Amino acid sequence: MEAVRAVSSSSQASLFSSGAINRNLSRKISIFVKSRGSHQRFAICNSSETTMSGVSSSSSANKSEKKEAKLWGGRFEESVTDSVEKFTESISFDKALFKHDIMGSRAHATMLAHQGLMSDDDRDSILQGLDEIQRCIEAGEFVWRADREDVHMNIEAALTDLIGEPARKLHTARSRNDQVCTDFRLWCRDAIDHILEAIKHLQVALVSLAMKNEGLIVPGYTHLQRAQPVFLQHLLLAYVEQLERDAGRLTDCRARLNFCPLGACALAGTGLPIDRFMTSDALGFTAPLRNSIDAVSDRDFVLEFLSSNSITAIHLSRLGEEWVLWASEEFGFLIPSDSVSTGSSIMPQKKNPDPMELVRGKSARVVGNLVTLLVLCKGLPHAYNRDLQEDKEPVFDSVKTIVGMLEVCAEFAQNVSFNRDKIQKALPAGHLDATTLADYLVKKGVPFRTSHDIVGRSVALCLLKNCQLQNLSLDELRSISPHFGEDVYEYLSVENAVTKFCSYGSTGSECVTAQLDYWAALLHIDR
Repeated sequence: MEAVRAVSSSSQASLFSSGAINRNLSRKISIFVKSRGSHQRFAICNSSETTMSGVSSSSSANKSEKKEAKLWGGRFEESVTDSVEKFTESISFDKALFKHDIMGSRAHATMLAHQGLMSDDDRDSILQGLDEIQRCIEAGEFVWRADREDVHMNIEAALTDLIGEPARKLHTARSRNDQVCTDFRLWCRDAIDHILEAIKHLQVALVSLAMKNEGLIVPGYTHLQRAQPVFLQHLLLAYVEQLERDAGRLTDCRARLNFCPLGACALAGTGLPIDRFMTSDALGFTAPLRNSIDAVSDRDFVLEFLSSNSITAIHLSRLGEEWVLWASEEFGFLIPSDSVSTGSSIMPQKKNPDPMELVRGKSARVVGNLVTLLVLCKGLPHAYNRDLQEDKEPVFDSVKTIVGMLEVCAEFAQNVSFNRDKIQKALPAGHLDATTLADYLVKKGVPFRTSHDIVGRSVALCLLKNCQLQNLSLDELRSISPHFGEDVYEYLSVENAVTKFCSYGSTGSECVTAQLDYWAALLHIDR
């Protein structure tokens, strides 16, 4: 990519410094303007009405005009009907690929010139024209035309209008089949990098939240029933671990998708002496894809990307569910600030953790997008099929959704506090120290299954007496088993129980401190 930019920049520099700018090109570039006051946009050739999506329909400007000939239209005697044109266009959504399409075209033109398949002058005209088109797109001055079907044809046709004959050489040894796959891989690569940044931001927010709540013990749950005491830090770091695996899956996905289809052409490659390794290197790919049929026909990189996003969405949905529960009156453990809460249109007292409810809800979209692509790809014969035009919108939506979910989770984590009094009052219920009591008996030489039974009978006695294990007298405990000694009370109560955990990765205070230190160092957070 840097090589292409360098070629483009050096070519432009030489053109400007030598005064050799094509005068016709300069005049045509001047067409890319906005009319003063009216803000009317002009296309390279013809002005036209623009739809709400920012895409124009040439037929809406003047239905009596003859339609522009398609760049692929040599063998056709009739134009496609308006309904077919409307149904088959993809410019309304694939214009999002414009930067990557231009990037690929720069690399391709540079390679063609290097291989003697176009002149240096033609290459320089193409590079300058592409730069101007990108500038106009980014400035909002470019008119996307539905009759030009997609982002590739829009840019190529605009380039032809802009610089003339040299633009007709750009598609040498290239098909839209390998072109779109190259664009899409480049787009997905950038999207993964963006998601990885958002994941790290959420990890930082969760670790920071854990650091603010050092020593806070909360009930741990299994089957949504109280199970054992854990440090809140330990629970928050569980999500940090899951997010790290999410990042690892995306990183692996990025490595597998980072191979270049450009030059595979329609499916069989080309008889022209192109250098696929040159374009691959210029675009930052690891290497060209080995098999040209595979290069244009498979979307497993998209499936893997959406699968990774779906797993991340499930993790975020679980976090959302937990925090929605904890914010309820029934739990009351978590207090969202007003800045991340909403109210009710009818109930004045309501304060809802809506962002996390929507995180839970939007996970369905991300998973649905994966299912859409799986069904789309399941019956396709080799090689390219037009069905694959439908692969982009689910990916675009998945990326937008998962980034939004990650960002709002981080925002929520930065604006919550925990109700220590409510948590403290809730801790005694549920006999959370029962398993620690069983461990105590194991240390006394009692087989675990026997100790399990003894503690179970001890809990039954507590239920009969409406008390906690720590409230049973030593005589009462010894009536169940003679293995209980006076030291048993060092293991009872959640405060004592949580100190007895010592296995690697456990909720013991030293273990949790080690985990927290690890993540603080990895994420560059000051302790």
